[in-house]
Amino acid sequence: MRRTSTLLRLGAVLAFGAALGGCADIYYDRRESVSMAAGDAVETNKATHIIDPWPKAAANRNIEYDGQRMQRAGERYRTNKTTPLQTTSTSSVKYEQPAAGAPVQ
Repeated sequence: MRRTSTLLRLGAVLAFGAALGGCADIYYDRRESVSMAAGDAVETNKATHIIDPWPKAAANRNIEYDGQRMQRAGERYRTNKTTPLQTTSTSSVKYEQPAAGAPVQ
């Protein structure tokens, strides 16, 4: 009984090890380069020598807005009276929802 459980555990460990053995990628193990990122030195140099990658408009902290419009939108959201979005479609026919008591054809 004890020997059977030991063999089952050993078999499970060997099966787990064999399953993990399939995870190795031989291509990366046998690659002839210094590192995995080798080959993109030109792009690295370009990114390194950029002084300020952000456009000038990104530094503008004085953003114009319409306070009254924002207040009205906040009030509609708070009272759950938001307007439904208009859907875009390629059809020029306006489809209407059937009445609540109307039979469906």
